[in-house]
Amino acid sequence: MKKILITFMAIFAMVNLYAQNVTDAVRIANDEISGTARFKAMGEAFGALGGDLSAVNINPASSSVFNSSKASFTAGFSGNSNTTSYFGNALDSDENQVNFSQGGGVFVYESNSPNSKWNKFALGVAYDRTGNFDENFTARGISPNTSIAEYFLDFAQGLRLDEISALPGESLNEAYSDIGSVFGYANQQAFLGYESFIIEPLNDTDDNTQYESNIIGGNYNQTYTLQSTGYNGKMAFNFSGEYDNRLNVGFNINAHFLNYERITVFDESNSNAGSTVTAVGFDNTLRTTGAGVSFQFGGIYKLTNEFRVGFTYDTPTWYRITDETTQYLQTTVDGFNEPIIINPNVINIFPEYRLRTPGKITGSLAYVFSDKGLFSFDYSRKDFSQTTFKPSGDPFFAFQNNEISNLLGVSNTYRIGGEYRYNKLSFRVGYRFQESPYKNENIMGDLTGYSLGLGYKVGSFSVDAAFSQSQREQSNLLYSEAPSFTSAQVDSKFTDFVVTFTFGI
Repeated sequence: MKKILITFMAIFAMVNLYAQNVTDAVRIANDEISGTARFKAMGEAFGALGGDLSAVNINPASSSVFNSSKASFTAGFSGNSNTTSYFGNALDSDENQVNFSQGGGVFVYESNSPNSKWNKFALGVAYDRTGNFDENFTARGISPNTSIAEYFLDFAQGLRLDEISALPGESLNEAYSDIGSVFGYANQQAFLGYESFIIEPLNDTDDNTQYESNIIGGNYNQTYTLQSTGYNGKMAFNFSGEYDNRLNVGFNINAHFLNYERITVFDESNSNAGSTVTAVGFDNTLRTTGAGVSFQFGGIYKLTNEFRVGFTYDTPTWYRITDETTQYLQTTVDGFNEPIIINPNVINIFPEYRLRTPGKITGSLAYVFSDKGLFSFDYSRKDFSQTTFKPSGDPFFAFQNNEISNLLGVSNTYRIGGEYRYNKLSFRVGYRFQESPYKNENIMGDLTGYSLGLGYKVGSFSVDAAFSQSQREQSNLLYSEAPSFTSAQVDSKFTDFVVTFTFGI
């Protein structure tokens, strides 16, 4: 029998499952360096060039290309425009912000030893934002046959009724917390569906494991809104040197910082005959924080004074991550005068876990036309299927790692940049193409971007500006934990305008 809903106090719960999945792993692993204006304007193709603070985060040998000590700082405007298609209905949304995306300095030391072929050494610290998680989109349409009930059914099927329902005399607040602590996240979701009347057991017995929906008939009016904020940042501690005026080598020790917050609001209604539940409101929040470490090794070699080649190896990044979630559910049920509200006021604090994102190799070419300009090209290869949640022996993570292996693959990235100098002015253009990390490009398409910029230099001071725009299409599964639920097609356009100030130190 259903229990009576009562008011309860806020508590904290420790649950023994986790909040992350393949989509979240891709978000964290997909590093996109924001960079200086010069770096951005030239399509981020700096692996064989160096002489730029953001280039240090591409190839650690870049710092010893500087002729003197430098520092730079970058700020700008970022915009994300989404067109979301959901069952034939399209909606536009925008998310804009002003941000600080880069900063750092390099100290160059000339070698004083006449017997050494080491010409100079460089020590540097360079910060770059590697992920911008600010996003906002709304999907609205009429689903012909898939209700939010599918989400709760996906979790409930196979679970015992006495493991997803409140005990006699137990408040829903206590039950939500206790079920999460003892049985985990899946049982919590099934509990929400059962106690809100969205799903019903086939047999009202403790050992029942099969359920059916109280929402039937088709043509469900649905609205789903997602709003997220946050960033992924990388601080590189750099050392490099130049040998015989030809070879630059270097390495980085990188510290990574992760902060991601997401709110989703889902509303569904129907007027179908025989549907006991006619309206559902389901809200979720997720907060993810973490820190990680990685290493980079790179070199730049001058085949001639004009022609340069570069190579970089990025190790995997080893993260330690924690997640927190909250939930709210409201239903309108025939025969009840008031809506049923389940507002546990419980913060699900998940155990700390580890994520290893894949390593990357980058090969680069550059041709410098004396003081007139340059042309550069970078190629990178990253195998996203090597992303791994740990402890891998945990059944939940073992399932997610298997999904990663099946869904993700190699992503190749191509970057091209050019610069023309006229007196104190520099004119720049760039292009980049990044393949989808998914084997099925219908899930996430390739990214294509263009950029241009302008620079002005006087002595050791320069100011640079860049405009860049890129585009990608992807299919967003509204609830990735429930694959039988529906997806929204999102066409995203990313726009950046940044300004960098560089000066001698």
